[in-house]
Amino acid sequence: MRRSRAFVPTTKEAPSDATLPSHKFLIRGGFINSQGAGLYNFMPLGKIVLEKIRAIVKEELDRSGCQEVQLSFVTPIGLWERSGRSEAMGKEMLRIKDRHENEFVLSPTNEEAMVEMVKNRVTSYKDLPLNLYQINTKFRDEARPRYGLMRGREFLMKDGYSFHSSVEDMIREFDLMEETYKKIFTRLGLDFRVVAADSGAIGGEGSKEFHVLANSGEDTLVVCEACDYGANIETIYESEEEIDALKIKSYEELQELTIEKRCSCGSELHFKKGIEVGHIFQLGTKYSAALEAHFNDENGRSKPFEMATFGIGVSRLVAAVIEQNHDESGCIWTKATAPYVVNIMISNIKDDAQVNLGEELYTKLQESNVDVMLDDSKERFGFKMKDAELIGFPYTVVIGKELENGLVQVFERKTKESISVKADEIFEKITELLK
Repeated sequence: MRRSRAFVPTTKEAPSDATLPSHKFLIRGGFINSQGAGLYNFMPLGKIVLEKIRAIVKEELDRSGCQEVQLSFVTPIGLWERSGRSEAMGKEMLRIKDRHENEFVLSPTNEEAMVEMVKNRVTSYKDLPLNLYQINTKFRDEARPRYGLMRGREFLMKDGYSFHSSVEDMIREFDLMEETYKKIFTRLGLDFRVVAADSGAIGGEGSKEFHVLANSGEDTLVVCEACDYGANIETIYESEEEIDALKIKSYEELQELTIEKRCSCGSELHFKKGIEVGHIFQLGTKYSAALEAHFNDENGRSKPFEMATFGIGVSRLVAAVIEQNHDESGCIWTKATAPYVVNIMISNIKDDAQVNLGEELYTKLQESNVDVMLDDSKERFGFKMKDAELIGFPYTVVIGKELENGLVQVFERKTKESISVKADEIFEKITELLK
């Protein structure tokens, strides 16, 4: 993409209600804009990031044997009444009526709808297991939508549901999805932890959360630095007063506290802040029994499906990447999530030699399937550089006055360090850096 044609409306001003870095920088960098309380539009840069994350989620799920579907965003209220969740979800579930006075909800999640899809279509144990998922819009009418994409009312979520003939097989799938989720978050370049969690309104006996570690996270975690152990404080502290007191403390305040308990491996435990980006649940027969979704086992007996459910906050991950990767100048995207991995900056658009090298490198990188932006705008060098740091391209190739000596600069966003590279070797250098 050429910057001279790109719709990237960067700005110096952050929204007055923005307190988190991701909220500030995603607005300022021209990734998203606010449509209303808790409602956001994804502009071109934001849409590219969103689709890159979605693609990684889909690739790993499909590789694990899951199948993608797409459910209606609008669901009849009757399904929720039959499962007993129409009241349990409270005011977060937005209800609407059509012209015939039929009541519907804007789906906050889709356990009921997915059970209805499978019901009477999968009737034998021979057709199990089955794992279906979608990556679709959800709506939860948050009382206090805030923090940009971190806690909006409308969001993109991956929700998956598995169906089994036995508890043992359901747990096998649960464990498989845990490993699949780990692969997803590792590919995205995130530092994360899997923690024991409370099942909440979704229900079921066992659940695990996936948290991106970030000082600005809403959740307070206890983690071990020596092994994989981690837990949400709600699962290890019994006193509600103690839990509430820990929740409101900042990351800096938590570092002053000592945890008396030790990990089962013998090492010390530490407080961390986390952003919940995934949650997996062992549901059992909670929904299949309520909705009378049965199959015939090997003895011909009718039984409700054993189920599990698996969620990932896809649009929340856009913000989580930046909460974990930013500085005072703006975004620092991981290679897997950057809208453009390389930014070619032509310092003086009136200099033919600079323009020719920029165009040549731009073409070569495009032909090599590298996501590249060519900054051919007429703005001053200082403005271009600040914009590049705000947007967060992993690498910016600066083609400037040093070209007279046969050199260009490669600026790495994460380290803010620049190196000089021979102009005739720049393509090879970029290719090496992207490995």
